[in-house]
Amino acid sequence: MPNPAITVNLLSKHYKVPVREAGLKAATKSLFRRKYNSVKAVDNISFTIQPGEVVGFLGPNGAGKTTTLKMLSGLLFPTSGIPDVLGFQPSRRQADFLRQITLVMGNRSQMSWDLPALDSFELQRAIYGVPSPDFLRTRDEFIELLDVKELVKKPVRNLSLGERMKMEIIVALLHRPKVLFLDEPTIGLDVTMQRRIRQFVEEYNRRYGATVLLTSHYMADVEALCKRVIVIHNGKLLFDGDLSTLVDRFSAFKTIGVTLANGFGSFSQYGEVLNQEAGHVTLRIPREKTPEVTARILAEQQVDDLTVEDPPIEDVIEKVFAQKSAEV
Repeated sequence: MPNPAITVNLLSKHYKVPVREAGLKAATKSLFRRKYNSVKAVDNISFTIQPGEVVGFLGPNGAGKTTTLKMLSGLLFPTSGIPDVLGFQPSRRQADFLRQITLVMGNRSQMSWDLPALDSFELQRAIYGVPSPDFLRTRDEFIELLDVKELVKKPVRNLSLGERMKMEIIVALLHRPKVLFLDEPTIGLDVTMQRRIRQFVEEYNRRYGATVLLTSHYMADVEALCKRVIVIHNGKLLFDGDLSTLVDRFSAFKTIGVTLANGFGSFSQYGEVLNQEAGHVTLRIPREKTPEVTARILAEQQVDDLTVEDPPIEDVIEKVFAQKSAEV
């Protein structure tokens, strides 16, 4: 079995944050005797990721996701723990390490706004020392995959948010990194553009066997790309496993959708009615009662169609966070 692409063992990042009370007196006092609170952005988390895996890295705002990605890419020094990425210690920022990884942040730009994206691509080639034939082949491949042949000639400032994000993806991957750290790569994009970015990441992973660690608040990204998810909350590891296992473990309900042949009927006796209109009813049923309830509905109602689904992943993740907060 190959060595893991990423190994994290008891990784922590703590910050000292100055605190003081309001008012002039407190402000003057703080000049001579400053007080600090310790904030544990990441607190002793451990996991491994195998080469070629695409893993979702989930958590609410402030959970420690971006801090972790910055430590794994070498932008931040850990307080404790030494992560291993492709056999390198990221904080040393060795050239051989940097040539094999990339960090894409959806709210950050690494291109010049006044120049066409093609010029930024060429600058990236020079920075990473990519041979011209390899660069041109990869550049043209990515331009075709993302369908941006005409857009790359425009100044970046004239592009829409979705178009700029496509360029950011291309410029970040021109050196064909083996490990991708993607921090909210589809943030703020419309549904069509989100889908195009997901398809590109999926195709890059398939063609080059890249390892991907993805954070996103759009569960469609996670469902489409990731079989495995890591969930953190308040800097601590909460769950690490298959996405399907997360749903099974933390979801006590199923959703039943019923389309009626006669267009009406009473359903409150079967479970919680979430919605009922135009001959369609949506119910929430305890998971263990689903077979019994569906059999009763089919026997007692005039049914044209019936579907049974797991709840949306967003609801499951929210329930995980709520449960953890209650424990604390």
